[in-house]
Amino acid sequence: MNLRARPDPGTSAELVPPCALSGLWAVRHGQSTANVAFTEAEESGSTAPVAGRDRDVPLSARGIAQARALGDWLAGQEPGAGPDLVLCSPYTRARQTWEAMAERSAELGGPRLDVLVDERLRDREMGVFELHPPAALAARAPREAARRALLGEWCYRPPGGEAFTDVAVRVGQLVRDLDRAAPGRRVLVIAHDGIVIALRHVLTGIGAAPPQELPPVPNASVSHWTGDGHRLRPATWGDTAHLSSLDRTEE
Repeated sequence: MNLRARPDPGTSAELVPPCALSGLWAVRHGQSTANVAFTEAEESGSTAPVAGRDRDVPLSARGIAQARALGDWLAGQEPGAGPDLVLCSPYTRARQTWEAMAERSAELGGPRLDVLVDERLRDREMGVFELHPPAALAARAPREAARRALLGEWCYRPPGGEAFTDVAVRVGQLVRDLDRAAPGRRVLVIAHDGIVIALRHVLTGIGAAPPQELPPVPNASVSHWTGDGHRLRPATWGDTAHLSSLDRTEE
């Protein structure tokens, strides 16, 4: 019997899955009204949830401005080098990001791209804690907060919701489908921070260790993987250079 030697624990043993895309960009939506409410809750100590459904949360005024700045970025891509297909989350804040982005890009003579909305790009579902600010868990359900701390953010699944491990499963399925359905395409994903984090994990390969700490994904940031027709390789993470002019106008 042939037995493969176990890899040295100190070496990388990931098996990177094939992916025939020519490029992949992942954009987190612009600032949402819930992002603003959570920041205000953190400052005030409030644990009150945001009203409504998570999928209906819209962009803030700043989020719309960020999305238009993303339109400048899109219009500035070299012909034949930037995205040629868009996949968007069904959530309002993601769709508004793409709409404002596309409108601004068109104003500047940028490309008009085909758009597909895919349910697998929805944000991480938080179950009974949907739209609750982070402090609410410790205040309202201390035992659940302790369980979250014990498991870590990557593995914690709120009651009725998803862990990041669950998000990674559906994102991995989407990547496999893209490999078969869109070989050679350059795909732009408009979604959420959890989706971008899950993409990074999936594209690192089979056997990739889960992150000890979740990497930050700023609003309206762009993360990029380059492709050679066989696999995708990381190029940039959480880039916000296109927002610099917007930030200067607010100083």
